[in-house]
Amino acid sequence: MTGFVSFVSSGPGDPDLLTLKAVDRLKRADAVLFDDLSSGPILAHARRGADLVGVGKRAGRNSPKQDHVSRLLVDYARLDQRVVRLKSGDSGVFGRLEEEIVALKAEGIPYEIIPGVPSANAAAAAAGIPLTRRLTARRVQYITGHDVTGALPEDVNMAALADPAATTVVFMGKRTFPQLAARLIDAGLPPATPAILAEAVSRPEQKISRHTVATLSDLLAQESSDHPALILYGSLADT
Repeated sequence: MTGFVSFVSSGPGDPDLLTLKAVDRLKRADAVLFDDLSSGPILAHARRGADLVGVGKRAGRNSPKQDHVSRLLVDYARLDQRVVRLKSGDSGVFGRLEEEIVALKAEGIPYEIIPGVPSANAAAAAAGIPLTRRLTARRVQYITGHDVTGALPEDVNMAALADPAATTVVFMGKRTFPQLAARLIDAGLPPATPAILAEAVSRPEQKISRHTVATLSDLLAQESSDHPALILYGSLADT
């Protein structure tokens, strides 16, 4: 068997942020299994004639099951195909990369992982801020805003998340942020802690808005767009 899978990280959505290696693998792939946020102009780099298969998952929408996606990777590789599994941001950050690697290892299928621009870094760049600051923001922490049921995870370290000396990035958290904010404030985070809502980062419809944790909670409790978003909070968000 000569099938091979490349896990390609596409970055936050702007095709100009693809790495050279990512573009090379897309140009040589026989099949590309892509997430919703990796579609559009990024797929223009795919080889003409390659199978393009959408396998993206979006909250609140019917989506392929993870077992089905893993099975597709195995089936294409068994046909001696060069397969690209195209994931948004960096595939190793809340990208369900491990489940797919486990499926390939079980079948003895070789693979590689190509890193990309993490969406958190792209969001900070779009907001014109760093993620760290000497002396006052020495730690960066990434969390997911929902578990497999769509609810706010119950097993998070609230003391760590309420640390004002950290920069915290919340992935997939618009729906649950009001609940998270209430727990953060109860844990001692000042309600006036600066927060940024970064929507559709690096895309034409990008929107960056500045708030406090309290005012952003109020906003998201009343309205929320369908755009993918990150929430950043901590001292740096007021820069």
